[in-house]
Amino acid sequence: MSLVNTKKMLEMAYKGNYAIGAFNVNNMEIIQGVVQAAEELSSPLILQASMGARKYAGETYLKKLVEAAEAQCSIPIALHLDHGESFEICKNCIDSGFTSVMIDGSSLEYEKNIELTAKVVSYAHKYSVTVEGELGSLSGVEDNVKIPQEKSFYTDPNQVQKFAKQTKVDSLAVAIGTSHGAYKFKHGQNPRLRLDILKEIQAKVPGLPIVLHGASSVIPELVDQINDCGGKIENAKGIPEEELRKAAQMAVCKINVDSDLRLAMTASIRKYFKFNPEKFDPRGYLAEARKQIKNIVKHKIQNVMGCAFKA
Repeated sequence: MSLVNTKKMLEMAYKGNYAIGAFNVNNMEIIQGVVQAAEELSSPLILQASMGARKYAGETYLKKLVEAAEAQCSIPIALHLDHGESFEICKNCIDSGFTSVMIDGSSLEYEKNIELTAKVVSYAHKYSVTVEGELGSLSGVEDNVKIPQEKSFYTDPNQVQKFAKQTKVDSLAVAIGTSHGAYKFKHGQNPRLRLDILKEIQAKVPGLPIVLHGASSVIPELVDQINDCGGKIENAKGIPEEELRKAAQMAVCKINVDSDLRLAMTASIRKYFKFNPEKFDPRGYLAEARKQIKNIVKHKIQNVMGCAFKA
């Protein structure tokens, strides 16, 4: 099976009231752990690479690692560009074999966002590549995304119909209360998704798959494990998984997960060195990290996305 685009899998998710996990990948162990989890649960899968990941691993290395994983499994896998900042970046990924791209024009004025997104869609659809656009702005810090709280804003449901019609996007990322990074909320805040806004958006563009960025739950057990093993992550808080599950049963068909994978990997490696201070073989601690990644992804697929056995 070759890499697929996201169109059919998101359409099936919309009809089936579940979401597909879109997991950010940076190296071999993360890719292996994510793919092994999805394969064991017969789940469709989106592997996505940010600009930071492509810079870190190298564009060719990262794509070849994904291709190697795809060649050894039977589930549908899409390779998606996360937060493409320009037409040129999206074109480069399309030309190099990505099957899905995101063009992030959320920082632009509304009409400029439409213009840029439509340009990417026009090019991508010539090559059967699907496109995700974005309306609204999430706060937080993650890779090249750095948006202060005061500059974030919810998606306006009254803008989505025109945006979808004029751009012809295949899916739409929205801002309904999620946030990038592990420090999503101030101390004392009670994180909740604006499901009322999601309901309005769904009514305006029925059938259009909706995407949630910044949707890691910042799993407390992982934060505690990191801190118990010498780390210092304070006041980190994410999106409650029960809130994400509700969204996945509505119009949300793609849920992005990045920070939880980073936390899982770091927690595992810190624990390994705490209890094995004499060890220095990377295969030892990276194997444990891969196992932790796999466990977290299986949990997300079963309990958050609801896409187990939907491949």
